[in-house]
Amino acid sequence: MDYGKVMCGRVKSIPPSGIRKYFDLLQGMEGGISLGIGEPDFQTPWHIRDAGIYSLEKGFTKYTPNAGLSDLRQAVARYLKRRFDLEYAPVGQILVTVGGSEGLDLAFRCLIEPGDEVIIPTPSFVCYGPLVSMMHGVPVYVETHAENEFRLTPEELKAAITPRTKALVLPFPCNPTGGIMDRKDLAALGEVLKGTDIMVISDEIYAELTYGQKHVSMANLNGMYERTIVVNGFSKAYSMTGWRMGYVCGPKELIGAMTKLHQYGIMSAPTTSQYAAIEAMEHGDGDIEAMRSEYDGRRRFLVDGFRKLGLDCFEPRGAFYTFPCIKSTGLTSEEFCDRFLAAERVAVIPGSAFGPGGEGYVRACYAASMKDLAEALSRLERFLARRGEK
Repeated sequence: MDYGKVMCGRVKSIPPSGIRKYFDLLQGMEGGISLGIGEPDFQTPWHIRDAGIYSLEKGFTKYTPNAGLSDLRQAVARYLKRRFDLEYAPVGQILVTVGGSEGLDLAFRCLIEPGDEVIIPTPSFVCYGPLVSMMHGVPVYVETHAENEFRLTPEELKAAITPRTKALVLPFPCNPTGGIMDRKDLAALGEVLKGTDIMVISDEIYAELTYGQKHVSMANLNGMYERTIVVNGFSKAYSMTGWRMGYVCGPKELIGAMTKLHQYGIMSAPTTSQYAAIEAMEHGDGDIEAMRSEYDGRRRFLVDGFRKLGLDCFEPRGAFYTFPCIKSTGLTSEEFCDRFLAAERVAVIPGSAFGPGGEGYVRACYAASMKDLAEALSRLERFLARRGEK
């Protein structure tokens, strides 16, 4: 059997994730430190785990409604109003998904026709472009810059729009840069979008992890609510990565279409995880505050450490990543990561894995203990000193 002939050409053309490579290489390395995978190092708070366990003890192991448990959708609606002043109806405007990733996939599949263009600010998370390409769409990458704090400017957006533009991805707070968009930034983009039929897919998985100011959604702005699909989840804010819980909110017509695809492809999100998610939404605000405070201290520690070692580093204002510039080393992003891992057993991710504008940077995740962050900086100092001797 020639599998090259039977396999979908679009799948073959998509490169593997540049993130997982370094995670896999680190496995088996004694004394290795991973600053690569974007996963909280905290355990899921016990009261959330207990809710999941209790649901199993009660025998709640059947399918749920396709859109998710009614109690969970109501909890999501209350949470969004309480935390971000967003109003969505539990029936018709909220769909519970298998992680935020499924929400993104559904949004692209419901919007994109062959040849449609989707504007994607970069550097940004690795999934957007491949998901667009799988729908025969065209990813249009717009490079953001450190001097603009990795914001998308209205001028950059306007220049990228063509008659084929169907959607704009807003990946803020941003993985990998830590950049955010505040209300005035979003309002400027909204002015560009007015009078068009361009939809906004707002990936807000890091909405709870902002430092110094509150997250604002494009859906908060006048005239943008009806054109915005909000994608969010539980993985980052509640340290629930393995529970695979997310949700998507938006206009009824679009959520209805996404629910239809969800019915055929997934049926319903995991039942046990949904019961745990209700507990997170109803009683998890304090957990968020505690974890964010800890991340904030690590953020400042790591940025300061990079700068002391001579690496320029934008101070992230959201998420839990730093994006130091390594151009001064004379290495490409991938060379730096490969050699740093081999020499010092520390995994960071090449900026080039995150699209145009990422070359010359690396992503280092501070969802790791202060002990590991301090040791990683010590090893980086040794690595840079050796390069300086050559």
